[in-house]
Amino acid sequence: MVDPLAQVIELLRPHAVFSKGISGAGAWAVSYSAFGHPGFCAVIEGRCRLAVAGEPPAILEAGDFVLLPATPAFIMSGLEAATPRRMDPHVAPAPGEEIRHGRKDGPADVRLQGGYFMFDSPDAALIVSLLPAMIHIHGDDRLAAIVRLFGEEAGRQRAGRDLVLSRLVDVLLVESLRAAQDGEAPPGLLRGLADVRIAEALRRMHGDPERSWTVEGLAREAGLSRSAFFERFTRTVGLRPMEYLLGWRMAVAKDLLRHGSVAIDEVARRVGYGSASTFSTAFSRHVGQPPGRFARAAAGNPAA
Repeated sequence: MVDPLAQVIELLRPHAVFSKGISGAGAWAVSYSAFGHPGFCAVIEGRCRLAVAGEPPAILEAGDFVLLPATPAFIMSGLEAATPRRMDPHVAPAPGEEIRHGRKDGPADVRLQGGYFMFDSPDAALIVSLLPAMIHIHGDDRLAAIVRLFGEEAGRQRAGRDLVLSRLVDVLLVESLRAAQDGEAPPGLLRGLADVRIAEALRRMHGDPERSWTVEGLAREAGLSRSAFFERFTRTVGLRPMEYLLGWRMAVAKDLLRHGSVAIDEVARRVGYGSASTFSTAFSRHVGQPPGRFARAAAGNPAA
């Protein structure tokens, strides 16, 4: 069975870039401006407060994991009142150095491991737009166990440490997105996957993008009338069915073109177009440049 979540994460191609230890004691608060890259925070021990722009403040506790797919502005603080100190998200501490906030001596009230990573996909913005602005996982024993392992590995200077941390970030990303699949999530991919009927349509689109799908055909797969399916899909995912399908097809097409080993007419066939010319017109309208030019640019810049 096709797993849309696994396909999306595979297409995003996340890789860990930076991770740091953070601790705080007493009265402290730090303010970060919007960063754009996906950020994460794993609470190793203790408690603190996190206020992300546009989201209600949250108390973080040991075992919690927070994922910010696009890292908007936020304030992190201890539980005592304090005036936030502005921090530059682009300034990194020395390797192995822990950032300490608040009281410098004595035991810490909270210890965290935080950082950010990159998405290699040229369609990361599209996919991130379908994810919640903040994913806070609390009370999940499985995820808490991975967070503890992450903290233990981060605190030791052992051979292969960075590689292990990179793999654990991948696992934490998958587990947090999996745990966040519920009907309370904002409109987007995770909420769609939590709806049995809509999830079936999503699996069909992801599993067979070359098929000539229609709203009627997808409604049949979901076991709904055309009008009920259209309204439910749009309300749950936040995009109309054909709009989502076009975005997914173009994301797959970009991924195929980036590798340069698939001819344009074959790319067109794999994403549901009867001819290379029809595909080129649709691709140019969606991306802003013809597929051939996109492929050449990607070959000269693998991160494009």
